[in-house]
Amino acid sequence: MPSELSKKGNPLGPIATKIVFENEHVRVWALELGPKGHQPLHEHHLPYLIVPLSEGKSVMKWEDGRSRDLVDTLGDVKYRESGDGPHELFNLEERDMRSILVELKVRANTA
Repeated sequence: MPSELSKKGNPLGPIATKIVFENEHVRVWALELGPKGHQPLHEHHLPYLIVPLSEGKSVMKWEDGRSRDLVDTLGDVKYRESGDGPHELFNLEERDMRSILVELKVRANTA
């Protein structure tokens, strides 16, 4: 199966390092980046939560040139919508970066 391509024709990689759990409601990824590590270009198609397992700084860089500095703090949980475009993640630290990423497959029914 050919890899998915961004709208600019760049190959897209996986959302994170590996899937650790999946059912019809959620897909849970482990994200593990070594010191000064890099998560290649990828795109989120589902809303998701980030749960840091380590503290540190990183930077998210989008294919269109935008960037955002990030700070992971233990105990934080961040919610992000999908559709923000392809981006890469760079660990700025000299130590491992670890997070859990939970993709939400089913949206809540808002009556």
